[in-house]
Amino acid sequence: MTDLVQRTLQRLASQLSGRLSMPGDEGYIAATAIWAKPVGRAPRVVAHCQTAEDVQSAVRAARDCYLPLSVRGGGHDWAGRALCDGLTIDLSAMNSVVVGPDKQIAQIAGGALASDVFAVTDPLGGAVAMGAVGAVGVAGLTLGGGYGALIGCFGLALDNLLAAEVVLADGRIVAADHGKEEDLYWALRGGGGNFGVVTSMQHRLHDLPGIRSGLLIYPFAEAKTILEGCAALASAAPDELTMQVGFVAGQDGAPVVFVVPTWCGAAAAGEAQVAPFLKLGTLLAGSLTMQSYGESLRTFDGSFTNGQRVFMETSWLPVLDSAGIDALIRAMEVAVSPGCAIVTHEFRGAASRIPVEATAFGLRRDHVLVEIIAAFTDRSDEREAEQHRLWAQSTRQALETMALPGGYPNLLAGNDTDRVAKSYGPNLERLLKAKRHYDPDNLFGSAIPLPVG
Repeated sequence: MTDLVQRTLQRLASQLSGRLSMPGDEGYIAATAIWAKPVGRAPRVVAHCQTAEDVQSAVRAARDCYLPLSVRGGGHDWAGRALCDGLTIDLSAMNSVVVGPDKQIAQIAGGALASDVFAVTDPLGGAVAMGAVGAVGVAGLTLGGGYGALIGCFGLALDNLLAAEVVLADGRIVAADHGKEEDLYWALRGGGGNFGVVTSMQHRLHDLPGIRSGLLIYPFAEAKTILEGCAALASAAPDELTMQVGFVAGQDGAPVVFVVPTWCGAAAAGEAQVAPFLKLGTLLAGSLTMQSYGESLRTFDGSFTNGQRVFMETSWLPVLDSAGIDALIRAMEVAVSPGCAIVTHEFRGAASRIPVEATAFGLRRDHVLVEIIAAFTDRSDEREAEQHRLWAQSTRQALETMALPGGYPNLLAGNDTDRVAKSYGPNLERLLKAKRHYDPDNLFGSAIPLPVG
């Protein structure tokens, strides 16, 4: 087997003009320096791909010599799905973004980050529905869901995916859209990277010259009043108004409440729509201004440092009511370090009006996504690591009695197949059928953990 692997990798190195890297190489170090530092998962080799044909060669090589395979796009997945102990396909050089002359479609390469997209679309007065952070890879975000500030008007990121170029497990390069490979196109929108490597995507480009948004900071002591005020505003908000709320560490390391309202409707109405968020309590810092959509996605970029160890948990709540608010406040009262944070995302409006069977994404009703983040430095000992893991776990458990089944697949751990299955609800059977058809040997097993047996 060792000889087979060596011969296969030598052939792949020739096909990629030497763009393979091993542990210690500069390219290897860059490709494996992802957001959440992996523990015990070091690729044997990294293939630095520049074209769909490069990816095709890498997929065939992994299949031919039975090497585990993973795909490194943005590298922002806390569960470390970007890396494996075999062959990792690095798409970071495939980051082009091209907007057509009619400004209705953005062609986005498989390794592009959200920041690559808005660098092109902002000057054109357009927006592609993204997540909440500019450093996130567009493909991974889209294939698993893609909650963001435009969700009320335009839906999830995956709802705006018009077509994809995909390298399949058998090495074929196919196009998937409403007219071609329709089962694959359906499965890609929610099923993650389970069906192939997406090397290019077409996303709907929306006319959006600017939004009114900003980061507001309130004292933790007023958390219940602030969050209940936000919940009241959310209950009557039009599709054009969304809000993100949660807890992060302030400058002194103690928790504070953050609120990020976003208005993406008519500019003339924006100031009046967001004004109530400035009066929720004692405002410690922040303002709400007109800005480009891309600028708003930079809000949290400084909070994400590559190379930390991270545990994450996630829950879907029907609504952020008083019981849920109390549970989140109690969790932050016992946070084990300043690296503990809780972030929420709304799901409503356009996203809720799409029939559940239209895409693989399994929950099409109004809800609130809760992200529970426990980050700590690699210098921490295992006792500290366990404290962070238990804090994240206990926070999710405190929400279980009020939570909907499953959770956001993009945030679920690799061994959490039971919750993944519940997440897809009525779509699970069709999703597994697509998996068996397009990847019967589970070559792309490093993706969202489907219960494939």
